[in-house]
Amino acid sequence: MIVNQLTRKEASRRVLMQSPQMVAAVVRAMQSTGDMETARCTASVLHSLSHQREGLLAIFKSGGIPALVRMLSSPMESVLFYAITTLHNLLLHQEGAKMAVRLADGLQRMVPLLKKSNPKFLAITTDCLQLLSYGNQESKLIILANGGPEGLVFIMRNYNYEKLLWTTSRVLKVLSVCPSNKPAIVEAGGMQALGQHLTGSSQRLIQNCLWTLRNLSDAATKQEGLDGLLQILVGQLGSDDVNMLTCATGILSNLTCNNSRNKALVTQCGGVEALIHAVLRAGEKEDVAEPAVCALRHLTSRHQDAELAQNAVRLHYGIPAIVKLLGQPHYWPVVKATVGLIRNLALCPVNQGPLREAGAIPRLVNLLLKAHQDNQRHASSAQQTYQDGVRMEEIVEGCTGALHILARDPVNRGEIASMQTIPLFVQLLYSYVENVKRVSAGVLCELALDKQSAEMIDAEGASAPLMELLHSNNEGIATYAAAVLFRISEDKSSDYRKRVSVELTHSLFKHDPVAWEMAHSAVPMEAAYLADDLDGAYPPYGYSDLPMDGMPLEADMHEQYIPEMTYDPRQAYPEPL
Repeated sequence: MIVNQLTRKEASRRVLMQSPQMVAAVVRAMQSTGDMETARCTASVLHSLSHQREGLLAIFKSGGIPALVRMLSSPMESVLFYAITTLHNLLLHQEGAKMAVRLADGLQRMVPLLKKSNPKFLAITTDCLQLLSYGNQESKLIILANGGPEGLVFIMRNYNYEKLLWTTSRVLKVLSVCPSNKPAIVEAGGMQALGQHLTGSSQRLIQNCLWTLRNLSDAATKQEGLDGLLQILVGQLGSDDVNMLTCATGILSNLTCNNSRNKALVTQCGGVEALIHAVLRAGEKEDVAEPAVCALRHLTSRHQDAELAQNAVRLHYGIPAIVKLLGQPHYWPVVKATVGLIRNLALCPVNQGPLREAGAIPRLVNLLLKAHQDNQRHASSAQQTYQDGVRMEEIVEGCTGALHILARDPVNRGEIASMQTIPLFVQLLYSYVENVKRVSAGVLCELALDKQSAEMIDAEGASAPLMELLHSNNEGIATYAAAVLFRISEDKSSDYRKRVSVELTHSLFKHDPVAWEMAHSAVPMEAAYLADDLDGAYPPYGYSDLPMDGMPLEADMHEQYIPEMTYDPRQAYPEPL
């Protein structure tokens, strides 16, 4: 008790911290006592010493960290407060303290403290968790094993003390890039809890919540109860803050992936117009452009309001801006997403003309040629060609698929054929990628409706690969191949037509008269006949490998916050916790 009184004076405190024996004696006394008052006094001594670097070093060297960790199980609130605050100061300023706390099972003692109710105590505890878990996977897993995600989400849902919400959101941000913690946070209601704070006045809290939601969103595509969050995010697309735009577009892209309910909701609350404006404002910022275009691609496909979304893109003057993204410089993830979006837009007949007028066809053809040439150059090495993480085969498939849908329009059909594309489409029938074969046969099926194109297809020697494709296990490939063969044989001799007819009947249509009728039909096949690709062909964004801010987390300055949190020994002990 006398030592405790002495440490409240600067001079005696300095003498004490310069005596390793005295500090070690205080640590031993704290460890061995069964008396609550002695425990409180010794913890208070160490707490007072922890405000100077010399004192922190003395505590560290005397084995104070394991002793302080043990004090985290004390039933006495003041001991708990002194212990957690001293550990917090050590974690902030003493080299080697993080490892020592981990080795002393500090995390296992700290996570249960999330059940306490004092906001200031919880703010210090959560900041300790952030300091220990940032950049340390084992610590993240220990927090998970001890029920950390549930405790942290509970705090976000039930408290309004800004400093506590901010420190808690920082821990969740760190945990949100851990593949094991991510689903646990989502299951605990983390998306909804974080969404509560997106409309508050604290910018630092909003930003942390947004980054965390962005990191979690690829694990939350099946979550229910996100209507409010989706509406807030659509509203935030109007922000001029690039970080906010990056997060809002990324979250919307993931939450609309293969989720028809979310797609319909975002479409109904003005999401298409807001995303188009985000694309226009993004300029060359691919962190915004890519997820915004991906979200638009999701909204324009496979849900009850998809046609509404396809029309909305045109009505809000989005088509020229979207087609422009296919131009130089190529950032391939944006190009890939844009090609898929153009394909979806072309499903709406009214969009076919505006897409043509915006120059979509020559741009798609040029991209197709470039990607195919890249593939050909690397074919001998048996290595797949990647650019910016995108396989060039995906660009070949996407461009051909988009041209297939655009070719339903007679004027577009003529423009596509006039660009000497038929030899390439015939060559692509030999691709070892099944989807490339399917879209190539599909576009040839449309082009073959025009007599001149049908003759060109035949002259390029398409019959041989098409005959092979009749035997494909893929129903779409076989049906398209049959239709092309039938159309290119129409002006041939009756003997030739008979031979083709026999081949078609034997290979494909013995048990499928409906398909035979479709192959004979001169009407283009409807999109519904062949299942659209899932949104998942473009997987959701996972952000585990990305920095969670525009800058590394280390740049989050503790100094802005910590002076207000540390206990000032010159003041009386605060109100009971």
